Amino acid sequence: MTTKIAIIWNPTKTDRESLQSGLEKAVGEGLSPEVTWWETSADDPGEGAAEAALAAGSDLLIVAGGDGTVRAVAAHLADSASTAELAIVPLGTGNLFARNLDIPLGNISSALSRALEGDSRAIDVGWVEVDLDHGRERHGFVVMIGFGIDAHMIAETDDELKDKAGWLAYIESLGRALAASEIVPFHITADDEPPREQEGHTLLVANCGTLQGGLTLLPDADPSDGELDYLVLSAEGIGQWAETAKTMLWDNGLKRLISDKDDLTSTDSVNHGRTTKLDVSLPEARAFEIDGEEIGTTRSFSVSLQPSAIRVR
Repeated sequence: MTTKIAIIWNPTKTDRESLQSGLEKAVGEGLSPEVTWWETSADDPGEGAAEAALAAGSDLLIVAGGDGTVRAVAAHLADSASTAELAIVPLGTGNLFARNLDIPLGNISSALSRALEGDSRAIDVGWVEVDLDHGRERHGFVVMIGFGIDAHMIAETDDELKDKAGWLAYIESLGRALAASEIVPFHITADDEPPREQEGHTLLVANCGTLQGGLTLLPDADPSDGELDYLVLSAEGIGQWAETAKTMLWDNGLKRLISDKDDLTSTDSVNHGRTTKLDVSLPEARAFEIDGEEIGTTRSFSVSLQPSAIRVR
């Protein structure tokens, strides 16, 4: 068992007493790992806490919070090339990264048991440099980034309803997101391929493929395969949306599983690709999201991948 543990926790999601109680259940009798506690804040969602925990010699960073806290700590681990491992106690609304890694949800002691005893695996980390109104920013991500329906849905979601209903609050905002997501032409360059023009209302670049409610948009996205998967959606009207739903839920979902088919189906309104780097420019600013958080609007961004950047239990 790991002996130098740092617990980085978001006080807006839980309290230290609940985590301590869960840790006692997970550890059991006769064992006493060295534990330090690092609280996040609005000004420091996790990077500073991770840096301090590593400086204190921690070899396992347990992040108790939502996707924003997890992303901040994971990005710092990747950027610092630390050999410390990451574990997650998912306490957010979406818990997207935890869902994709099958980490127990809604049970602090079960998540902590996995954190202490589970095997670790190498996980890729994506990086995006995005032009926002106030300048260019660089962010790490572990789930997905992009513009379109997903970003609009996040931006339109009522925070009070999200606190009460969890991820179901995103459903309430979906209609407004669909109305705000118009098809636009954009310029895209993947890896060393020639640049090309694309049209769509949504572009998602994913390290993991499952969203809130277990909806899998990119079934081949694997956070350990050294590649990013991307999806362009351009459906309009009831007919194309029906075709899109069939493609995603049937052709690339159940039918693919039963027939053991390898390749994903692409159509006029659903287009898939794989890459390690991507450059995108838009004619007008679009809402942009990183791991379930809307960070502003952008007209251009560049994506790259850091393979096997961190180890996660």
